[in-house]
Amino acid sequence: MSSTITTIEDDNTDVWGGGNKPLNSSYGKLMMWFFIVSDALTFSGFLAAYGFSRFKNIDSWPIADEVFTHFPFLHGVDAPMYYVALMTFVLIFSSVTMVLAVDAGHHMQKGKVAFYMLLTIIGGAIFVGSQAWEWSNFIRGEYGAVETKGGQIYQFQSLESGKRVALHDFAVEIPSERVQHESKNGVWYIGEGSLPSYTTQEVISGFVADSDIVIKTEKIDENGQKIILSREESLNKITQAVSVVEGANLINNEYGNRLFADFFFFITGFHGFHVLSGVIINIIIFFNVLVGTYERRGHYEMVEKVGLYWHFVDLVWVFVFTFFYLV
Repeated sequence: MSSTITTIEDDNTDVWGGGNKPLNSSYGKLMMWFFIVSDALTFSGFLAAYGFSRFKNIDSWPIADEVFTHFPFLHGVDAPMYYVALMTFVLIFSSVTMVLAVDAGHHMQKGKVAFYMLLTIIGGAIFVGSQAWEWSNFIRGEYGAVETKGGQIYQFQSLESGKRVALHDFAVEIPSERVQHESKNGVWYIGEGSLPSYTTQEVISGFVADSDIVIKTEKIDENGQKIILSREESLNKITQAVSVVEGANLINNEYGNRLFADFFFFITGFHGFHVLSGVIINIIIFFNVLVGTYERRGHYEMVEKVGLYWHFVDLVWVFVFTFFYLV
């Protein structure tokens, strides 16, 4: 009985030893692509969940132009989406500087690599700081609202000017002892982190006394605008208020549906973590460039690999920006 042994040609043995480069890429670049694909699937799942939740609650979803209206050093100025657009421009511009850094690395130009990497770091740091500022305003709120037992959010608007009215503009102070709500004492089993500026009764009393104010509901009409009640309807509805809501957190949301705040914190926070991680990695690579690490290696492939990650983070923000702020 004879047996035949099949041999592998000598020029193919390197495939199993890692000698050949799949897709003409190094091991490090290939692993970065694997990471990017897996992370893209993660973000896709988050955004798909956001889309389904928004579609289900389309009649009560907050309008971005009414939520993100702040601009640094311009308190009280209505600037819808301006600062978010500026943040987006800064992040996209940092992607351009990263491209220039990678190109300079291909030409072994150490000085230009360091310069463009520094610009990329500055752009990323500005974006992270801006996002933290945006979070701060979102959490703190500006106008305040009341919530009914059924979870409906009622905002307030002036009949004369047609603009939002803050609680402090009409609520009256009623001297009384106020106790912070604890989870063990209530039906909701949720602790109150801090007392609101006004009690429900103070808001109701001020609302009844000011005939210029009406309720702006969280519901949206066929024109995509929040439904505004008449003065008579508002007087009937205000008595249903059971709590005062200021700003947004994972439990309450003065802007409307609480799911919006949950997704906003989770998805933008997850993306912000990616940007912060990228900034830290870029700083490490930047110092390696300065000390000549990649000059001694004879290539700047590490700059190219971190550049792939940075472009991915920028691309993801385009989708996050579209879902949360534009659509």
